[in-house]
Amino acid sequence: MAYTSVIPVHRLKASVEYVLDEKKTSRGQNAKSLEEAVDYALNRAKTEQDLFESAIACTCATAFEDMCQIKEMWHKTGGVQGFHLVQSFAAGEVTPELAHRIGVEFAGQLLQGRYQAVVSTHLNTGHIHNHIVWNSVAIQDGKKYRSNARSYYTEVRAKSDALCRQYGLSVIETPESEQGKRQYAKWQAEQENRPTWRAAIRQDIDEVINEVFTWNQFLRALENRGYVLRLNRKYITLQPPGKERPVRFKTLGKDYTSSAIRRRILYPERNSPAGNERPLPSALRTLLSERPARKVTGLQKLYVIYLFQVGVLPTKPVYMSYAVREDIRKLDQRIAQVEFILKNEIQDRGQLNEMRCAAEGEIDRLLKERRGLYRRDPDSPRIQEITARLKEIRRTAKLCRDIEEHSLAIEQRLEEARKEREPREAEERETRSEQEQKENTKEISK
Repeated sequence: MAYTSVIPVHRLKASVEYVLDEKKTSRGQNAKSLEEAVDYALNRAKTEQDLFESAIACTCATAFEDMCQIKEMWHKTGGVQGFHLVQSFAAGEVTPELAHRIGVEFAGQLLQGRYQAVVSTHLNTGHIHNHIVWNSVAIQDGKKYRSNARSYYTEVRAKSDALCRQYGLSVIETPESEQGKRQYAKWQAEQENRPTWRAAIRQDIDEVINEVFTWNQFLRALENRGYVLRLNRKYITLQPPGKERPVRFKTLGKDYTSSAIRRRILYPERNSPAGNERPLPSALRTLLSERPARKVTGLQKLYVIYLFQVGVLPTKPVYMSYAVREDIRKLDQRIAQVEFILKNEIQDRGQLNEMRCAAEGEIDRLLKERRGLYRRDPDSPRIQEITARLKEIRRTAKLCRDIEEHSLAIEQRLEEARKEREPREAEERETRSEQEQKENTKEISK
């Protein structure tokens, strides 16, 4: 049965030399018996081929040098140097001539003359197989060849299997080779509104987007629903509960890429005023629900007004000022700050300064104590206690500094928003007044 595999190459010269090894590609070198050797010797002067080696857009003798010239011409000498493909056939199913013919045709269809390549048929094992090595850099435009799982099944494997069937050879049927059928089945199920596991993922994502205000909250909400996220890679993936393999966000559709989801979180689309359907963050909801009728003043009032403006709290205004919207990407920080202010009942910057000074004083004291322990008793369990406390108190000190700085910025942004909103409100009042006058005139005329 025909089988193919593609391997990225970082040592191109070694691959070319291996593929064009005369000991592997020569009929004479691989004669299995005296009779075959005699037949080979008698036929060598005739039309029968000796070495099963071919080249595309280069020569077998100088293939590596030719490929290097193309790389240098396009200034792409780094990264993956080329690709090495192995095309195997079942023992006794093909002759060397047919195998090599299929290999050359296959390379022509796959590379379409854009990439230099060498094709060889190896006869030195129990089954005949082709090797194809091609340059990673295109001749005409210098673009690099891209190989991935999708291109393997839709291009490499599909073309190889089609050629083998054309010449009456068998191919290996695998679940991956049925990928096209599965894609159609998935499409048909979605058209008939039948549930698919990808549709379930999209539904979960849509629900989470309506509940959160920032990207970090979105990720945490998915994890709370049982999804496993992998963020430290080029394409973010998520693994649904009960599934063995993860999927990329971008394969779920154009509205489910990481950039599209961030945009949907930042600029939600609703028929009703934005923000009314979203629950508050749990910690903030708990703090505000303890005394629902209380009045807030000072810094608490400043932050609550700010969160109303950006829509974290209910009754978000239909029009969000640009001065406020510009800062919405920092919502995670702002929510943490307002929770800290409400929890510690901080009213003004004076209280904030006192708390920061107390925290910094405790940090100095703990650092001094820990340095002494490192010298006297480096194995003391007290060191771990101090380290844990330092982490907590440093966060408090940093929050105090950040709130002091950011509260000034918030005041400025709210003032800018007020100035930006005043002309609009004045225009709306004027319009309403004109409409009322027209209505009064109509009533009098009646």
